Amino acid sequence: MTLQINGVTANGGLVMILQESGENYLETILLLQQQNGSVRSIDVATYMNFTKASVSRAMSILKRENYILMEADGNIVLTEAGLAKANAVLERHRLLTRFLNENLGVSEEIAEKDACRIEHVISPETFAGIKKLIKNA
Repeated sequence: MTLQINGVTANGGLVMILQESGENYLETILLLQQQNGSVRSIDVATYMNFTKASVSRAMSILKRENYILMEADGNIVLTEAGLAKANAVLERHRLLTRFLNENLGVSEEIAEKDACRIEHVISPETFAGIKKLIKNA
């Protein structure tokens, strides 16, 4: 899997918008940090069922784009920008899952899968409306 940023393979030096695969990696790193306290590339590979080589390429891009730091012992640490992006993706994921399940009656399993796709393409305006609806429910 190639990490796509702004529709093309990332190439350092430019400010880029992270796309779905990059957001999924950041979300996974955050979830694993919350569960385990620390994260290594092998943890990400296992969790996402990707090869170590694919994860290694993605981590190189995320590092180059300043979303993560790789510590000497192999631990992956989210930068301030990486943490902000990961938290935003996770919030969209959780709220969309809840919305689909509670408001539309979609099963938890399907809501989870659909939210994982929608979270990357939903407009800020639509997400704000869903968020407002859920908070007022």
